[in-house]
Amino acid sequence: MFCTTLRHASIFAGSSLKLKTMKVTESALAGANRAARLTQRLLAFSRLQPLDPRATDVNKCVAEMSEILHRSLGERIAVETVQGSGLWRAHIDRAQLESAILNLALNARDAMSDGGRLTIETSNAYLGQDYAAVHADVAAGQYVLIAITDTGTGIPPEILEKVFDPFFTTKRLGEGTGLGLSQVHGFIKQSRGHIKLYSEPGVGTTAKLYLPRETGQPEASEKPTRILATPIAGRFTILIVEDDEGVRAFAAGAARELGYIVVDVTGGAAALEILKTRSDISLLLTDVVMPGMNGRMLVDAAIQIRPDLHVLYMTGYTRNAIVHNGVLDAGTRLLTKPFTLDQLDRELRDILGEA
Repeated sequence: MFCTTLRHASIFAGSSLKLKTMKVTESALAGANRAARLTQRLLAFSRLQPLDPRATDVNKCVAEMSEILHRSLGERIAVETVQGSGLWRAHIDRAQLESAILNLALNARDAMSDGGRLTIETSNAYLGQDYAAVHADVAAGQYVLIAITDTGTGIPPEILEKVFDPFFTTKRLGEGTGLGLSQVHGFIKQSRGHIKLYSEPGVGTTAKLYLPRETGQPEASEKPTRILATPIAGRFTILIVEDDEGVRAFAAGAARELGYIVVDVTGGAAALEILKTRSDISLLLTDVVMPGMNGRMLVDAAIQIRPDLHVLYMTGYTRNAIVHNGVLDAGTRLLTKPFTLDQLDRELRDILGEA
């Protein structure tokens, strides 16, 4: 009986040791996996991860991710995808692109704790020389654009400029590494693309991914020659309302280069005072989201003063997101930031009957 007890004790001890060994092994493997993921993210941030860029159908990529996004975001988040027609192929690593889209979608989910809408849009885009000149590492040329817009809490300006910094996070301890957005940023930059965030507290955020176009030949950086400063343009005066100094300066400078007379102000109240005293204003070019009086409120008040006033909105958000979320009405004339001199030229000509 004594021998039997010893044998049972020996079996128990062996099982216990085996269990402890398994737990140590599992813990070590988990630690190794975490370290591997951290290393991968650091490589992405430092633009050193191995990439396999190929000609990619971005519309197909986004469509195939829809089910994953619906499952990942939950029932309280409505997901809408709007695919651009005639979309170019992008020269990009598809697996890493899918990871970036999911990463941005999960960040958007966290900003919509009470539910909301996520809109993913694709379109062809062109970044001009003027834009490239004031953004480091951006080459002027043709891109495939993916815009991801949420209706969440938005990001304050003082935080917006830090979101791509490694290890920066606004989440509580243990809820995030602070490497998600920096990983996306690193991947896009390594792919010779561009990423831009637009956000307004209480309104939401749009992340724009500019992916290099797959051409199979050197990329064209020039657009067809435009017609500038036509005599008729000088007959029109444009009132520009934009709270961002840099955007206002660019818009005003571009309109003047096109031959228009320009008056620019920072907010709605100043714009209304000008409309009361000047009858020569032909068109109001206003930002949509501004502190105090927003663009829609400004236009409603401006039309009461000048019923014949032409209106063109500009915004960092995408057309479908800002219309479908009820910020603007369908059919509203809208210029999406960043816009080029050519795009501004076409919109103004069309509205003012110069096309």
